[in-house]
Order: sequence, then structure tokens, then C-alpha cells
Amino acid sequence: MTRVDFYYDVPNKLAIAVKLAHKAFSLRLPLAIYTSQPPVAEQLDRLLWTQPALGFLPHCRADAPLATETPVLIAETPAALERLPQDELLINLDDEVPPGFARFKRLIEIVGREEEDKTPGRARFKFYKDRGYEINRHDLSAK
Repeated sequence: MTRVDFYYDVPNKLAIAVKLAHKAFSLRLPLAIYTSQPPVAEQLDRLLWTQPALGFLPHCRADAPLATETPVLIAETPAALERLPQDELLINLDDEVPPGFARFKRLIEIVGREEEDKTPGRARFKFYKDRGYEINRHDLSAK
């Protein structure tokens, strides 16, 4: 069963996603990041190229020709998420439960401090809890 980690009260969702992506890469864990919002995917793509300043992270879009050889993939559609060549780790940056998340060994949910992010985050938390998923909470309010 998928292990679900909720990082909540996050001051900057994309910064935390990039930090977690670097950690996964250092542990040699293949990673997918899901968002259905193209502007978020664009910004994430840029950050993975530049953050930290000397820390380029090899990544591409899930539908790119090199996706099978790339450790970090960005998926923007349910179809792209379904076709991913790995099922190890998924970071969700979307407001909805990611389609097909149950095939992944681990799912990371990142919830910001803004109420418009907390409300869908609570709904996702309830969704997983009601279905019996193990949920680990990480409060980032003090960080």
C-alpha cells in the first residue's frame, strides 16, 4: 500500500518540492512530480535547473523522448502520469488526488499556508485517511 507523507504549513511549495527532489535524487530514487497547471510545471522546471545555484537536477517532462532515462519527471496530465516508467515516488503539486497514485510506493503531498491551498489539502488528507492509507505528517510551520 502507498505510504503518504503530508508536508503542511509550507511557506513555498515549489521550494520544498525542489528540496525533496534533490533528496530523492541523492538517494537514487526515481521521482515523478505531478501538476495539472502548466504555469506551475514551467516554474518547477526552471527551479530544477537553477536551485541551488550549482545543483542542476536531471529532469524532463514525462512525455519527453528521454523520460525513460531521466531520474526526475514532471507530469502535467493523467495520461502522462499513467505512462511513467517508474512507480517509486510521486510528489503531488495539484489540488486533486493524483490519478493512479496507488501504484506508487510513496506519495508526497505538499500543502501551503494559504487557505485556498489548505482546503483542498484537507480534502486529500481525508480521502487517503478514509481509505486506510498510512499517513505521515510533517509540520513545516516553524521552518
